[in-house]
Order: sequence, then C-alpha cells, then structure tokens
Amino acid sequence: MLTTVPPASARAPSRYGARQPSRLMRATALSATNLQRLSTLMAVHLWRGLTSLAVSLKTLLTHSLPAPLPGILVVVEGQNDVEFLRRISRILHAEDPVLPDLVDMERQGGMIFVPFGGGDSRPWAFRLAGLGRAQFHLYDRDVPPATEARQLAADIVNWRPNCRAFLTRKRSLENYLHGDAIFEASGIRVEFCDDDNVADLVARHVYERHEGHLPWQELPARARKRLRGKAKQWLNTRATDRMTPERLARQDPDGEVRSWLTTIVQLARNWS
Repeated sequence: MLTTVPPASARAPSRYGARQPSRLMRATALSATNLQRLSTLMAVHLWRGLTSLAVSLKTLLTHSLPAPLPGILVVVEGQNDVEFLRRISRILHAEDPVLPDLVDMERQGGMIFVPFGGGDSRPWAFRLAGLGRAQFHLYDRDVPPATEARQLAADIVNWRPNCRAFLTRKRSLENYLHGDAIFEASGIRVEFCDDDNVADLVARHVYERHEGHLPWQELPARARKRLRGKAKQWLNTRATDRMTPERLARQDPDGEVRSWLTTIVQLARNWS
C-alpha cells in the first residue's frame, strides 16, 4: 500500500510553534541593525571630533600665534628699576600730561620693559638689535670699573638709529629718592650723597634698629646682600610712591628723570 506524503506547506506545525526564520534571514536583519547603530555612532564621533578640532583651532589662533612686539623696548637692569620708573612716571604724568605714564603705555602695548638681571650690560647692547624695534636703555652708573663697561654698552646702543641709552649721573636710582619719602615709608632718617650706596645705608639702619646682635660688618656677605635686596624692594616701591614732583626736583635738579621719560615719548613718536 502506497503512502502519500503531504506537501511541505500542508505539514503540521512543529511542536515549537510557527516556523522560525532561517539563519540567513536572522543574520541579515542583525547586520542591518548593527550597521545602523554603527552609522549613528560614527556620526556622533565625527561631530565630536569636528567640534574639538574647531575649539583647538580657535585656541591656536587666539593664544599660540605670537603677538606683535611693542614699538619700544625699555631695557633696565632689574625689576626694582621697573618699579621705580613705573611709579615715578605716574607721579610726574599726573602733574604734566606731556610726560608718559609708563603703566598706561605698557597696558596699551606701546612699550615693554626688558629687565636683564644686572651684571654685564655689554651683551645687551647687541642682543635685541635683530628685533628691529626702538630701544631705550637705562643703566646705573655704579662705581668703577662697572661704570666704564656700562658706558661702553651705552655708546654702542647710541650708534644705532631709534635707540638711546643713558647712564644715571647718580650711583643708582635709589639716589634720586628724597629723604622725606624714605622716612615716610620706613621711619628711618638717612643722609646720602650721589655716590653712596643708599640700599646698603638703609639696610644697615634697619638691621641695627631691629636686630643688631652683631656689628653690620661682621655679618656674612650673603646676609648683608639679602638685607640690601629687601631694602631695594621697598625703596623702589613704598618710598617711590611717597615721592612728589617737588621732592624729585630737589633731589634731581638737572631733570634727569624727566629727560628719560621725554626720550621714551620721542622714540614712541618716531616709531609710530
């Protein structure tokens, strides 16, 4: 007896229910879902990368590109000289607006101080020449043999166009301070002449008033240097702040300080 096998479509459903999709169909559907997820993920990462690149380019253009140099470089020995000139220029400018306020000039980008740290000034007579900017150099006269070396450096600077260099006629900038300004800043009365080391005199007075367990000359050289450094800091800040045009005129009858500031203004005008 022959048995007829019904067609596949007529067969009874399996015990697992309806017929399941084939492996190929399942793999195709899974691949499409993964592809969609991958595309979305790539788009998110691309967007984040472009945003980060834009921020980086903005930072580079804003901060990394060198700003143009100011027109005038004011070259001095150290930060104490910078403080003196900033303060005394502001005091004189308040009385005579023709004289510059160096703090404002700095803020507006018209000049920049270059303190070279003291020592031999002769290398600095050449070091900044390649920048092609007007230069104003101010060196303490000090005492020989430093005086001769600094005068040579000033002469070299003065040979170049749009460059001027000066040696102070007094020993240092502290010698241009009036005794009353020093007294108001510290309560110390000192008398000094153009050739005295004012910072040393003041440091000695402060030491003998507050410490003085050893004679000044018996202190180690390093200790005396440290005390002189402290004295120079407040002499060029607190004491200078107590200067007035009248006090400067009595201490600087030749008008040196005014001539330095006038020269800076002239260099600025010539450069612009």
